[in-house]
Amino acid sequence: MYRFLLSRQWVILTLIGLVLIPTMIELGFWQFHRHQHRVAQNTLIAKNLEAKPLPVTGLTSPGHTVPRADYWRQATATGTYDTSHEVVVRRRTSADDRVGFHVLTPLILADGRAVLINRGWIPAAADQRAFPSVPPAPKGTVTVTGRLKADETTKASGIKDLAGLPSRQVMLISSAQQAKALGRTVLGGYLEQTAPEPAGSSPELIPDPDHDSIGAHMAYAVQWWLFTAAVPVGWVILVRREKRDRAAAAAQDAPEPAPATV
Repeated sequence: MYRFLLSRQWVILTLIGLVLIPTMIELGFWQFHRHQHRVAQNTLIAKNLEAKPLPVTGLTSPGHTVPRADYWRQATATGTYDTSHEVVVRRRTSADDRVGFHVLTPLILADGRAVLINRGWIPAAADQRAFPSVPPAPKGTVTVTGRLKADETTKASGIKDLAGLPSRQVMLISSAQQAKALGRTVLGGYLEQTAPEPAGSSPELIPDPDHDSIGAHMAYAVQWWLFTAAVPVGWVILVRREKRDRAAAAAQDAPEPAPATV
């Protein structure tokens, strides 16, 4: 009755189903794990943004790699800006997706060490190779509050660290690179300024990272698992239909019984 399942067509169809089931289960768990990661990250961002700011020297040090647990941690730094070593970071977008630069200015602390301050976003100049017009940093001793971030790398950000850039333009924010340019010790990571508000609102301060939305990863996970359940159900439906069609064809082809003789 079910010998047709041994045909080449049905063997291939069954094998495809057997491959699809574990594949779609795995895709569902992949989306589920992305959902879990997003929820955990949102929780971490919210916790660190709400935490009381700490001195940056208590959170990082020269050569220190900022751990994920300290990402977005509120920190303060007091010192004077070294605008002579100010650089801009290329290909950065504003809150409304305009392409421009981030302004990176070293803040020299009382002990002579420096911490990099991302002062915010400015629009690009008409000539991409020209140094843009950067609003001046405050003079004298200032106290800056910001979100602690880790040094950027190509692997983590996907941004290539291009060579041959115009003077005072960089692709990545790296304390090690800037330490060489400054000729002094620089704390690991950098601060993304949140206060004080710059005069004239320029550079534009970088807004808080999104930590409310969780995306559609959980919905995608459920979809993949529903697709997984649909494969065996669909297979059974096709088998039953094939069996019914073959039975009907066999009945139609069967010879009529001979008439009875008297």
